[in-house]
Amino acid sequence: MATTQKQEEKFPMKIVVLEGLAVPEEKLREIAKPITDQGHELVLFEKTDDLDLQKAHVKDCEILVIGNMPLASEVIRAAEKLRYIAVAFTGYDHVDLEACKEKNIQVSNAAGYATVAVPELTFGLILALLRNIVATDSATRKGRTKAGYRQQEIYGKTFGVLGTGAIGARVARIALAFEARVIAHDLYEKDDLKALGVEYVPLDELLAQSDIVTIHSPLLPSTKGLISKEKLALMKPTAILVNAARGPIVDIQALTDSLQAGTIFGAAFDVFDTEPPLAPDYPFLSAPRTVVTPHIGFATEEAMVRRAHLTFDENIANWLKGDLKNPVLK
Repeated sequence: MATTQKQEEKFPMKIVVLEGLAVPEEKLREIAKPITDQGHELVLFEKTDDLDLQKAHVKDCEILVIGNMPLASEVIRAAEKLRYIAVAFTGYDHVDLEACKEKNIQVSNAAGYATVAVPELTFGLILALLRNIVATDSATRKGRTKAGYRQQEIYGKTFGVLGTGAIGARVARIALAFEARVIAHDLYEKDDLKALGVEYVPLDELLAQSDIVTIHSPLLPSTKGLISKEKLALMKPTAILVNAARGPIVDIQALTDSLQAGTIFGAAFDVFDTEPPLAPDYPFLSAPRTVVTPHIGFATEEAMVRRAHLTFDENIANWLKGDLKNPVLK
């Protein structure tokens, strides 16, 4: 599949934003103004799970913008003129890429917009768990004290980072600022992190040594279910696991069982094997010593503006010039 266009696109195109991007419409149109000033049409829709309505929305667009909503093959195939999908999200496993290949539709993502937001939430989750912030907030409001609630520090602990892309690398640097010992695992080791004192180790060693494990890997066939029952069994009974990356990287049932058995101390998760809202009987919600948030890692106000600029100023603007940026299909 070609990764660039043969010539600059000059004729007006219809750009459909299939779901709200968490930026006010006025702001989004301001960001897109350099493109619409060229004569291209921008049409905004709110998210819907109605596939027939989705198909009607995309039927005559050349450019499609989505965030993290699933994009089914039948919707892609219904878009008769579609040539380019700009995914305003880091992950793209929610897009049927095989259908895109079939129709020779180019696809890019918006990696990088949440490089600040996700690490900040990661440490928020860690501190909430180690300092029992959620539980002691509730206790304080009920006229109780800290009695019975464990309090721990990051300082001096072994901090394991699984995946040292832009987000994982930032997490590693922040962990060093807490004066933790930082170890990491990635197929591609970063010399700048090693120069700061980060030690790369095999995955099993990382899990066995770490007091805190944070996950920052993409969801790929090789990482789906990577943190399995067997891998969890390698962790210390005093360790915590934090996931603000992609839910299916962890076998959530195995983790729930480990927490209930006490073979791992705690877990703080922003992502799950299904997208929130979670069912009230979702097993992980009843596991002890957990902190959960409904996939908010990427969603700061600043990050939302950042990804809109990345989607329009870099990805769409350059595609219109014949230069495909941030491709996800090789």
